[in-house]
Amino acid sequence: MPDYPFKAIEPKWQAYSKAHQTFRTPNPGDPGFDPKKRKAYILDMFPYPSGDGLHVGHPEGYTATDIVARYKRMKGFNVLHPMGWDSFGLPAEQYAVKTGRHPAETTRANIARFRGQIERLGFSYDWERELATSDPAYYRWTQWIFRKLHERGLAYQAEVPVWWCEALGTVLASEEVDAEGRSEVGGHPCVRRNMKQWMLRITAYAEPLLAGLQGLDWPAGVKKMQAEWIGRSEGAEVDFTVADGAAKGEPLRVFTTRPDTLFGATYMVVAPEHPLLGRLTAPQRRAEVEAYVAAAARKGERERQMDAREKTGVFTGSHALNPVNNEAVPVWTADYVLAGYGTGAIMAVPAHDERDQAFARAFGLPERVVVRPVEGPEPESGTCFAGEGVAVHSGFLDGLATAEAKRRMVARLEAEGKGRGTVRYKLRDWIFSRQRYWGEPFPVVHRPDGGVELVPEAELPVELPELDGYRPSGGFEPPLSRAKEWVRTPVGERETNIMPQWAGSCWYFLRFLDPRDPERPWSRELADYWMPVDLYIGGAEHAVLHLLYARFWFKVFHDLGLVSQSEPFQRLFNQGMIIGTAYKTRTEVVVKADQVAWRDGKPVHPETGEELTAVQAKMSKSLGNVVNPDKVVDEYGADSLRLYEMFLGPLADQKPWDTRGINGVHRFLKRAWRLVAGDEERGARGDFAAAADPGVERALHRCLAQVGPDIEGLRFNTAIAAMMTFLNEAEGRPLTRDQAGVFALMLAPFAPHLAEELWERLGHSGSLASHPWPEADLSLLTEATVEVPVQVAGKVRGRVTVAAGADAKELERAALADAKVVAALGGKSPSKVIVIPGRMVSILP
Repeated sequence: MPDYPFKAIEPKWQAYSKAHQTFRTPNPGDPGFDPKKRKAYILDMFPYPSGDGLHVGHPEGYTATDIVARYKRMKGFNVLHPMGWDSFGLPAEQYAVKTGRHPAETTRANIARFRGQIERLGFSYDWERELATSDPAYYRWTQWIFRKLHERGLAYQAEVPVWWCEALGTVLASEEVDAEGRSEVGGHPCVRRNMKQWMLRITAYAEPLLAGLQGLDWPAGVKKMQAEWIGRSEGAEVDFTVADGAAKGEPLRVFTTRPDTLFGATYMVVAPEHPLLGRLTAPQRRAEVEAYVAAAARKGERERQMDAREKTGVFTGSHALNPVNNEAVPVWTADYVLAGYGTGAIMAVPAHDERDQAFARAFGLPERVVVRPVEGPEPESGTCFAGEGVAVHSGFLDGLATAEAKRRMVARLEAEGKGRGTVRYKLRDWIFSRQRYWGEPFPVVHRPDGGVELVPEAELPVELPELDGYRPSGGFEPPLSRAKEWVRTPVGERETNIMPQWAGSCWYFLRFLDPRDPERPWSRELADYWMPVDLYIGGAEHAVLHLLYARFWFKVFHDLGLVSQSEPFQRLFNQGMIIGTAYKTRTEVVVKADQVAWRDGKPVHPETGEELTAVQAKMSKSLGNVVNPDKVVDEYGADSLRLYEMFLGPLADQKPWDTRGINGVHRFLKRAWRLVAGDEERGARGDFAAAADPGVERALHRCLAQVGPDIEGLRFNTAIAAMMTFLNEAEGRPLTRDQAGVFALMLAPFAPHLAEELWERLGHSGSLASHPWPEADLSLLTEATVEVPVQVAGKVRGRVTVAAGADAKELERAALADAKVVAALGGKSPSKVIVIPGRMVSILP
């Protein structure tokens, strides 16, 4: 089988597309723009350019979007398919701390490496739209957006409990801290403390963010995660009154979704961070409470809310009066109650809430049944009935169904001034400050009188100053505070915190519309045309944070009249992770994959010789299982890598990488080369078929009818399988030049370099990138007859054409009468005939 020269073909067509600006996308009003075409905005979640470069897992999503972008161009769309860099971030700053090298310098080098790797894979990006969030020309507009948020009252400063990581020298969002209270980056211990921070009032958009999910073509799991993160709850705020101690007479407000169970409250719990806790704590309980609060500050919120963990808490020494029966109930503090959810205090009804019941049993607190099922008796003592039912032992509510009991209780509380019906959200305002260097400076100056001045638009961007070093101060002062000359202004002192990495990624999809516009972040006219993004592909790890923050900003832009749409991403798809292989000993000691020794084809420890167990694991340097795509491209070519990643399995699934498996798709490309190009002289000899073979024609259009819809549905593995099936059916049967052209066009989104070369060898000039996608002739798919291969002793010796509905006996008669089959049998009678109607006949002599 002649090889195909991918090492010559791929650089050739990459150079061609760059020289001819094949994938440059004109905007409305630009020369070459066709207003009659529909638009398709196809976008990747842009990458953070780390120093490690790409591994083979990264191109999976990029290949998927590229296939769709190429297909849409061929279908006659104006396609916007850009690429850029989420280039602010903690890793570059940590590297600067270690080496003294400026983060901007390392970031530029990392971007150059990433771009070079991506360009080798032949993606059809419009590189004229490339941007980086750390470019002052870009973050000028991020600062401009912050001004707009501040002007609308959506940016403010507040003293709030935050996660402080001393090792990283910065505040972290709750989502950046794991269940054990350690930073996601580096695994460093973090503690809770109160600090003054810039906040964004995302809670003002809680309801629009929740309602907007309904019309989006997103994975159901992602929409559910966002809905749960927003956490809408209907209920009531209820004021208990502190009965004793330093806080006597003060209201202790709770939020509950079950006001109908107020008669069943037997104790209260306040979060360890609750502002009233200090005054609630009796002198004799203070030492124990303070120790508990300190311990809670070292725990992550996810750990605190785990139902399976042992419940802990401390009695404050105070009591509060239940507003419906004036009963004094004890007030505890426990870490399963969070300061940021509801009011930071709860009324506990252990007979009807499982967490409350677990706490009550741990500390011997009473339980009181106040709801029974609609059918049947009251719950037995010791059980927890958390559902809706009928109120019992609840005074004026007795006998009422839960919904009506809620309504009556809220009406009573409102009439007596002891509570009110309300809607609460789990969502909290966004902590928008970081105590680091490598990020967007705030366009803010603090006046001596305590007021705040926004830097005028004409003076943006506020650029980062040069520093002698980037190491955290060891206290709570950010690195920028050391730039004394930069901090001092005639008006006051600059803000020395920076924005979080999320800031630049909240709006980059809008800057892609015209990243060189010096007058505005984007034009309303271009946003009206290109937005929303039609297909957005990226990892599921961004299901909440990035997507929620970007949606929040976009809704603000809508309210400012900067965009006409209310959502930025119409269709979202999360690609599954491509994982590598790791190796472990019997005692679970990890041996790096690149250090494993091999004996008789089995992995063994390089020093002890112990046989190792192979397990699937995320690719990482620590496991030594990172596969560099450059090496794969060197050995097999970019088209083989692209095809293999798409053929591994459904795009959404997690898939194991095995470099040996790439041989299969590489052989497919070799066969495609041989079928269409053959050798250097085949096209010149003109030895394509003069007339179309009906069987080949049907197979080609059957394949074409599947590949297009499969691309639309992101079913790339089945599209590739269909093309492989076509090659099997066409093997050994000459194609016409037109059939070969159709196959090249069909292959183009998947293996663009090879397809371009085949197209050229078929006598066409220019690129096929914008050539119309071939349409399947559906009339050929309704077959009156079928051609069935006939095997003799396992080898195809003939083909017979029979009616499409021919049964096994008709097919057997036709096969045994075929001249080629008769010759292959040599006058012998068959010992056995196996018939699969419509598919094949197998004859054993």
